[in-house]
Amino acid sequence: MTPDTRNLIAAASLSMLVLVMWQLYFVEPDLEAQRAEYNAAQVQDDLPSTSPDQAGTNNATLGDIAVRPVDDAMRIAIETPLMKGSLTTKGARIDDVTLTAYQETLDEDADDVTLLRKISDTAPYFAEFGWIGDNTNVALPDASTIWSASSDILSPNNDVTLTWNNGEGLVFTRLLSIDEQYMITVTDQVTSELDDTLRLLPYGLIRRFGTPATTGIYILHEGPIGVVDTTLKERTYDDLRDEASAFTSEENGGWVGFTDKYWLTALVPAQSQKSNFSMRSLGGVEDRYQADYLGAPLVLSKGQTISYESHFFAGAKVLTMIDAYAEELNIPNFDLAIDFGWFYFMTKPFFYAINWLNGLLGNFGVAILAFTVFIRLVLYPLADKSYRSMAKMRALSPRLTKMREQYKDDRQKLNQEMMALYRQEKVNPAAGCLPILLQIPVFFALYKVLYVSIEMRHAPFFGWIKDLSEIDPTSIFNLFGLLPYSTTYIPDFLNIGLWPVAMGLSMFIQQKLNPPPPDPIQAKIFQWMPIAFTFLLAGFPAGLVIYWTWNNTLSIIQQWYITRRIEKAMKA
Repeated sequence: MTPDTRNLIAAASLSMLVLVMWQLYFVEPDLEAQRAEYNAAQVQDDLPSTSPDQAGTNNATLGDIAVRPVDDAMRIAIETPLMKGSLTTKGARIDDVTLTAYQETLDEDADDVTLLRKISDTAPYFAEFGWIGDNTNVALPDASTIWSASSDILSPNNDVTLTWNNGEGLVFTRLLSIDEQYMITVTDQVTSELDDTLRLLPYGLIRRFGTPATTGIYILHEGPIGVVDTTLKERTYDDLRDEASAFTSEENGGWVGFTDKYWLTALVPAQSQKSNFSMRSLGGVEDRYQADYLGAPLVLSKGQTISYESHFFAGAKVLTMIDAYAEELNIPNFDLAIDFGWFYFMTKPFFYAINWLNGLLGNFGVAILAFTVFIRLVLYPLADKSYRSMAKMRALSPRLTKMREQYKDDRQKLNQEMMALYRQEKVNPAAGCLPILLQIPVFFALYKVLYVSIEMRHAPFFGWIKDLSEIDPTSIFNLFGLLPYSTTYIPDFLNIGLWPVAMGLSMFIQQKLNPPPPDPIQAKIFQWMPIAFTFLLAGFPAGLVIYWTWNNTLSIIQQWYITRRIEKAMKA
């Protein structure tokens, strides 16, 4: 490995450490202060509000909530194998969804994850559908409309039909159906007996009150999201408070909604037509955010019926499920709701491979270990060549040290003699960098899998690791649980667990097998790297630390074996 290459790797490692420290000590405290400020601004009073015009067509506006009343309308229960909740006949809002397959914590009595909340809740979060038109004299259903319902239960085996007659010649019908997972199909119909011809535009909106707490990590997007013209659109809540985002689609299809780390709400309009999408903050005393679409106008004449079918997803971001919906409903890039990042081309296949191994082995942690073995087998030819070169460099180290002493005053002569020795012994000094360079994209891709995949959430390993997506819960400050006191008040990067310690030790042993750096300053920097990475990875998901430790262990075994063979051959 050349000095320039070593400097590059050392600089990259130190830069990563600085970024993490900045995140922990400056960015995160500022985010916490902002969250506290936003939460303090929340009020429970009835609030008048006015929705801004929807971009696009004939001054049509999406209806807003006039007040925040207690919901006293009939509620229709939602019951599926994966969710429970209800929707209200007042405004026909879907505003109550609890995900029964997921709990807030690992505690036995933990509550199920609540996704959508009623308008009477402290932080309402709901979806609404309807029609807007260019004839202001015609009554259309809005947020205060009371619909008649055909049933009081919406389930995979029982659809619900909502009906409302405006008393002026228009009858509105909405058919709601739900599958056994998280997708609700909304089919709106309007029948007219009016003499006038109308132009009606279908719309759907998701409205979220209050700025939710986010992880605040730049590698993960949480907030408004969508795909328009097959292009991912991401906005933060801060972005929307500064300026609304409107997207006029040039192609058919698309979707829009809100994403959290593991949960998603998404509006999926008719994919055979163009739609206008927007994301915005509605302002007011409390923070309110909206993602919506406005469909193409439909012409309705006397005696005719128009129809529009859309879909609403509210649930967990399970990749296999998301991909199935994308294929079934032809939803463009629906899998981008899961933030796989820049290494998407690696991260998604990695997930499917680990998920398949989990099905085979019955444990995600063991699946990660097996996947690591597979990756090392794929990279074995390159790693073998690299370790051979490093072993030769290690064997040549005494001769290189003697050369530096002999030609310490003649840098040019020293370089010439070193290059001649490398050619004579057929050694490539840069080959030792290959294992590190190859591991970087694998590391980040696997990090994304562990960090964003809900399948890893609350997935246990063995012993004290109950959740591979969280940090190692043990701490060096209470002797890894042997002393009877908690260390939760200590920052994560200092609260070093047993697995980060094992990772640091494996890195130290692996470093000892490498040829020593020629420069004394570089040597000191590299000596501190195992300690720096121990602190760095202490705040990473346990599954990632287990992968890194296991990968180092396999590298040590392979490198030790090759080094012994090369040293024996060179002594012979």
